[in-house]
Amino acid sequence: MVQLSAPITILLLGVTVVVSLLAFGNQRLFSDLLFEPFVMKARGQWHRFITHAFVHANWPHLLVNMLVLYGFGQHVEKALWYYAPFAPSLAFALLYFGGILFSSLPGYRRHALDPNYRAVGASGAVSAVLFAYILMTPTNGISLLFFPRPLPAWVFGGLYLAYSWYMDRRSQDNVAHDAHFFGAVFGLVFMIGLQPRIVPDFFNQLLAP
Repeated sequence: MVQLSAPITILLLGVTVVVSLLAFGNQRLFSDLLFEPFVMKARGQWHRFITHAFVHANWPHLLVNMLVLYGFGQHVEKALWYYAPFAPSLAFALLYFGGILFSSLPGYRRHALDPNYRAVGASGAVSAVLFAYILMTPTNGISLLFFPRPLPAWVFGGLYLAYSWYMDRRSQDNVAHDAHFFGAVFGLVFMIGLQPRIVPDFFNQLLAP
């Protein structure tokens, strides 16, 4: 029997791809799962806080989120054997689903009375996983299409947070930048709460010769 070293990552990726593909061809399913604060408040459909992360707007949206989850999720889930040896798989699930929920709260508060606002995608959860990775390995390189060389993870993280905060303040596009920002914040806070020694480990890696 094949032993998966990151079973929760693979399970989440598989379920998200299947549900997203089904929703691409089923508008009713898509509508029933998406994040719609006005409907949630009016009808008490609180499941949408979680289910919206398993549907995506289109193929590129799904592909980007799943590539990031696959690339960084496996590393984080494996590393949790060190940071949470008592229950690494449970810790990763809490990181992911906590990222979904926490990153959705500001959008719900802001748009609860807006009947036109809708959002989908796993970006908040993926941001939580990405920033858990950054906190664990701040000096590892992260490659971007528009940078000729990989950026240190901590530099990428700082730029990501600043960009998400700035774009959220502008609010001139249809991207839920607040979910990106607060998902990232949740990933950092979760890991520090799980294992406080990750903070000195972070700075020791930055200061190592």
